[in-house]
Amino acid sequence: MSVTQISCPHCFATNRLPGERLADNPTCGKCKRPLFVGKPLELNPGNVANTIEKNDIPVLVDCWAPWCGPCQSFAPVFEQLAAQSEPYLRCAKLNTEAVPSIAQSWGIRSIPTLILFKGGKEVQRVSGAMPMQQLKAWLVQAGAFN
Repeated sequence: MSVTQISCPHCFATNRLPGERLADNPTCGKCKRPLFVGKPLELNPGNVANTIEKNDIPVLVDCWAPWCGPCQSFAPVFEQLAAQSEPYLRCAKLNTEAVPSIAQSWGIRSIPTLILFKGGKEVQRVSGAMPMQQLKAWLVQAGAFN
């Protein structure tokens, strides 16, 4: 039986659960709230490390800004991906205007930029908005679902 580590999106406690139970609507052992909420998590300095490093499932981060037209048009696609892909992929958003220190440390040069993390490490990135079909194809190519 494989054990999967999942960071709670509410209290950021690390939860360990059997991999085969991911789709059973698990709740946090500490705060008792759902571990998967079907929408992107907003990253900030207080939760970015736990979100990236304490999840055994891949984490896809959308780096965006409120003034960016392509970012705004891509937001519904990203929301839909979060609803469809949990519990096998965690989606998160980083507002590069609100948290420039993280954007700078990640070397964000254009937005929107998507970064895929696995095991706490960046494995792939792509810049630009894309339709759902292209996004899913990129995720498969990037190894998000294996």
